[in-house]
Amino acid sequence: MAPSEYELRLRERLGRLRNVPLLGGAKLSGELQRLQRQLDRIAEEPSGDDIWRSVELARHAHRPYTLDYVERLLDDWFELHGDRRRADDGAMVAGLGKLGGRTIVLVGQQKGRDIQERTRRQFGMPYPEGYHKAIRAFELAERHGFPIVSLVDTPGAYPGVAAEQHGQGGAIAASQAAMARLTVPTVACVIGEGGSGGAIAIAFADRVLMQENAIYSVISPEGCAAILWRDAGEAKKAAAAFKPDAAHCLELGVIDGIVPEPAGGAHIDYREAARLLGEALREAFDDLEGVPGDELRRRRRARFRSLGVFA
Repeated sequence: MAPSEYELRLRERLGRLRNVPLLGGAKLSGELQRLQRQLDRIAEEPSGDDIWRSVELARHAHRPYTLDYVERLLDDWFELHGDRRRADDGAMVAGLGKLGGRTIVLVGQQKGRDIQERTRRQFGMPYPEGYHKAIRAFELAERHGFPIVSLVDTPGAYPGVAAEQHGQGGAIAASQAAMARLTVPTVACVIGEGGSGGAIAIAFADRVLMQENAIYSVISPEGCAAILWRDAGEAKKAAAAFKPDAAHCLELGVIDGIVPEPAGGAHIDYREAARLLGEALREAFDDLEGVPGDELRRRRRARFRSLGVFA
């Protein structure tokens, strides 16, 4: 199979970096390793069964959620509640903590473990109030110069009538606009399901990562199958067609890197999954360190405007 345009660009960049003489304090070695890992991922073309396995693992009932990672990654965690407008949305978590000694603001969707918690957190699908809470956290980070981490894990924004009445579409757009204006470093990681506007609302970041068995797509496999074949039971065929897995998202340039998971999936070993995620987040922030805020904003906007554009 011929290499994709994205793979060719990666190889070109890798070649240029290898020819650059290393200076004192240069961080090129980490970038070289990151690019090589991405090329290795692209070379391993997943099959339809591999893609569906990623869908199943992304939805696994025991997969670590946002608060599981908060517990294992952050010190001095302080959670924020409420959107200062109407209510506190349980599906969206926001707060401050320390990641490796660096104070950050974290936002993320949170699913529930039992039926009571799932109901309270709307199965990880935020109402507009959840996105307003996220915007509140973004503004706090901007005011104090704190980097932002967003952990994406949602089937999508809540689809109910009440959510639409409260301005669901406008809230998603406002959250993206708030992230586009930020001058602090932002890193997003899809840790489970990255579903449609509900995901991109908090993933408009300088670096967008995905865990190895996460999925990221504009529609669920079941929704796609229902539209194309009028049968949600064809979800596996739909997933194989539009490829929401991490390897293909990397190949398309939708994400910047893949975060490895413990063998068998993140649910096998929470501690190791958190260690790997923390390592990837710290590496991303190290890469962004020293870039002026206006330049971060310019690059971020240019990057997202380029997505989906084909010559």
